[in-house]
Amino acid sequence: MGSHQDTVGARIGMWLFLYTEIMLFGGLFVLYGAYYRIHAVEFIGTGQELDMVLGCVNTVILLVSSFFVAASVTAVRRNSTKGAMAFLAGAVLLGGLFLLNKYFEWGHKFHLGIYPGSPGLGESPPGRIVFYGLYFTITGLHAFHIVMGMVLLIVCIAMTGLGRIQKERFLLLENCGLYWHLVDLIWIFIFPLFYLIL
Repeated sequence: MGSHQDTVGARIGMWLFLYTEIMLFGGLFVLYGAYYRIHAVEFIGTGQELDMVLGCVNTVILLVSSFFVAASVTAVRRNSTKGAMAFLAGAVLLGGLFLLNKYFEWGHKFHLGIYPGSPGLGESPPGRIVFYGLYFTITGLHAFHIVMGMVLLIVCIAMTGLGRIQKERFLLLENCGLYWHLVDLIWIFIFPLFYLIL
């Protein structure tokens, strides 16, 4: 009975944590919407400066990584330790590829002198300044969550290899998977707001 209560408590705790993450990014999306209403023309023009192809590639990368994480849970349920570890490793590698793409994207902007507080950006219209402020804040915060998710997935790989995550006990993997899916879902909102803005 006690084990059941711990399991239920862990699941509820995870959902409460995810709710706080939704509130955090939800608040930022509301802020984005408020500024978009004020600076619509400048937001649209500035959004066209972003690399839509790279944004699309990163979207596909995260969608595939979510599939890998879901597949790892299925593998554990089928008592396939090696399969679960392989899927988790694939998700971690894809997370790293996402961050690498983001590094090149940010690096290009910095090379052009476009970053918060830069002289070049400071001379831009207010809407462009706000757009890039939100862009760096939201995508930077999301990248941080990707890093944390990768750490959690690596922990799950280790725990699976040690037999701590197995067919009868995989709540940790399930909760880490939920976190990864949420991070991917958040990107699904970020992508159109910045890269497909109309």
